[in-house]
Formats: sequence, C-alpha cells, structure tokens
Amino acid sequence: QLRLVDSGGGLVQPGGSLKLSCAASGGASSGYALGWFRQAPGKEREFVAGINGVNNDTTYSDLAKGRFTISRDYVLNVAYLQMNSLKPEDTAIYRCTASATVFTIRQGHYWGQGTQVTVSS
Repeated sequence: QLRLVDSGGGLVQPGGSLKLSCAASGGASSGYALGWFRQAPGKEREFVAGINGVNNDTTYSDLAKGRFTISRDYVLNVAYLQMNSLKPEDTAIYRCTASATVFTIRQGHYWGQGTQVTVSS
C-alpha cells in the first residue's frame, strides 16, 4: 500500500523560502504522480502543484505559478515543493497527495500527514 510522508514546514518571515518534501514508499510508488494541497483554518482546501510519475510533466494552480516549483527525484521517490517569496496568506497545512497520473492528482487519492507552514513577521 502506498505510504506518503511529508515534511519541511516551519515558520518563516514574509519573502522567505521553504522546501517541502514528500517521500513515497510501498506498492508501485515510483509510478504515482505526486503533488500538494494546502488548507488554512476556516478556508477550503486548495490544490497547489503536481508532478507526473513517469516524466517531469507538471501542473500548477494559479496561487503557485511564479513562486513555487515542484520537482522529483525518480530514484528516491521523493517530490519537492520549493516555495519562494512566501506571503502570510500562504500560511496553511500542506499535505502531500498521490494519484495514478498528474491529470488526476487533484482527486487526492492518497495523503501524507501534513506539515505546517507559517509565514509571519
């Protein structure tokens, strides 16, 4: 069974950067697309970004374009979300997700435990 472990959250000042990690293991983990959602208290869950399991095809939400970059180590089965120019509105719990393809990543078939990102002065 697929297992996802996400990490890398923390407290940063506005304009700072964080790099999140999502480690996939179990089953055919190397074949899954990986991505990220986020959810702030009192707000709806938002999709952030995804990357395919067999090539580097990526998809980004509007909130991530120009500031966030998703990448993947296909040997270690780890996806990364590099977040730059962070704003207070980026404060949320970020959760890694997985799906069969990057085109279905928004369905959230599998989930990591979540990591807290807080952007504050």
